[in-house]
Amino acid sequence: GSSSFFFSLAPDMGRLIRGQRKGRGSIFRAHTHHRKGCPQFRHIDYAERHGYIRGVVREIIHDPGRGAPLAKVTFRNPNKFRVDHELFIAAEGMYTGQFIYSGRKATLSIGNILPIGLLPEGTVICNVEAKAADRGAIARCSGNYATIVSHNPDGHKTRVRYPSGIK
Repeated sequence: GSSSFFFSLAPDMGRLIRGQRKGRGSIFRAHTHHRKGCPQFRHIDYAERHGYIRGVVREIIHDPGRGAPLAKVTFRNPNKFRVDHELFIAAEGMYTGQFIYSGRKATLSIGNILPIGLLPEGTVICNVEAKAADRGAIARCSGNYATIVSHNPDGHKTRVRYPSGIK
């Protein structure tokens, strides 16, 4: 009779599986709560366009969800009395306490940031800007690198071999 009118919302046999007990939404959201921040180059300012600016690597940290380590770098602000903290993707060979030079007149060494047109052919580079001043877009994951193939001085273009192999 009337007892068939009442029913349970749980399945008749067994129990809810663990994935159901945890609730939905696990695969549709990235677990970004513990991430350290967005690693990018500095904004291009007068110091980088015409000379260089020096920074110090304070620490090299792990970022969850990323293979490559990050470097916390501090720069003195050229305009105000304060220190700017930047988060870069650490190049292989960077260490804490290292001085990093960023700008047009910086020397070619590990960790420094220079315009791609001033680097010699065959240089192995990482964290390359796809467009001018986009603060780094190509060859950013761990072990990835790009190689400068050739320069075209009259067109102000540089050919780069990407990690996928295309030029």
